Amino acid sequence: MTLAERNQKHNWHPYTQHKTAQRPIAIVKGEGALLWDEDGKEYIDAIASWWVNPYGHSNPVIADAIYKQLTTLEHVLFGGFTHEPAVELSEKLIAVLPANQNKLFYSDNGSTSVEIAIKVSMQYFFNKGVKKTKIIAFEDAFHGDTFGAMAASGISFFMEAFKDSLIEVVRIPVPTAGNEELSLKTLKDLAVTNEFAAFIFEPLVQGAAGMVMYEAEVLDKLIAICKENQVFTIADEVMTGFGKTGKNFACDYLTEMPDMMCISKALTGGAIPMAITSFTQEIFDGFYDDDINKALFHGHTFTANPTGCAAALASLQLLQSDEMQANIARVNKSHLVFESKIKQHPKVVTTRVLGVIFALEIKTENAESYYGTFRNKLYNFFIENGVILRPVGNIVYILPPYVMTDTQLTKTYNLIERALNTF
Repeated sequence: MTLAERNQKHNWHPYTQHKTAQRPIAIVKGEGALLWDEDGKEYIDAIASWWVNPYGHSNPVIADAIYKQLTTLEHVLFGGFTHEPAVELSEKLIAVLPANQNKLFYSDNGSTSVEIAIKVSMQYFFNKGVKKTKIIAFEDAFHGDTFGAMAASGISFFMEAFKDSLIEVVRIPVPTAGNEELSLKTLKDLAVTNEFAAFIFEPLVQGAAGMVMYEAEVLDKLIAICKENQVFTIADEVMTGFGKTGKNFACDYLTEMPDMMCISKALTGGAIPMAITSFTQEIFDGFYDDDINKALFHGHTFTANPTGCAAALASLQLLQSDEMQANIARVNKSHLVFESKIKQHPKVVTTRVLGVIFALEIKTENAESYYGTFRNKLYNFFIENGVILRPVGNIVYILPPYVMTDTQLTKTYNLIERALNTF
């Protein structure tokens, strides 16, 4: 029995309708931007396995750091205890996060990092005797699958079964070109009501919506409105963090700084699940009290896991290396060259590039659903030809490992062009 056949017996996969989906591919090895299945077929991982492997699969620097940590201290509870990897990681992250960030809360994935930010924003006001129980978010946002994060998300079919069980979230238009003033006005009208604890956003790029992009200048204005009206701002950098946009964080393009940031995915280079929610000192002080009931009663068994912290330290070292920064610039330049060529294709509606992120929208006769027939044809075409790309409806995007070679990038571009000429 093959590995793929054995998998079918017990495993329930994410975002999968098992009755109609094809059998998952069994991967047995990864190196750099490449993966190999159990039959020896090679795939280019052009989306860094859901955006978590920017330094490539089986990176030896991260692997060595994990090994050394495992032979010293694999795990210790973070309730009442601490350890060197967590202290060192906090010091190094604070040095590269926006200057107003001062406290870090560890968890284990992007959704929980968002969940913590939402809980903190509400409890901060509760601790002060103020009732603010609503959240502002963008249309078509995606922030995760736990209940608070799901409520903040705007892709309706992800939350349809739970919509009557969620916190109240009011949505504003994404400030894409031409929508800036409407977005600003809508936010201001909500913020002045004094009913909202926080405004959560994916800075500059909405990933799951299809790499929808907007400018830093308008986000600065949105954050400023929130500051004027005592509405906390939460930057969800789970996707955009650690170099994806060309800077360490998308918030590095801003002049206004968010009150909270959510980071995960590339935090450990794809090696170990880990997430962090960062906060200003002001927010932390809202929980610092003689009253035990004003503490943040939230935790995870693997909070600040030493092995995960060691992986994150190695990943941060890689990100800050001259070699990796040169790779980010190289991939961006390559994307721009491809964009200049492909945007004239008659089947291309729009293209967009930021950092290592490239996206194009394909012209279709009918509105294309998120997991519709056209999308599935594209996905299967890419997989058959040895490139892992996961289109969002009729939007194809590339978000590769920074170590992806020029040859691998060219193969990916050529395959997208073939898809345009095929479908």
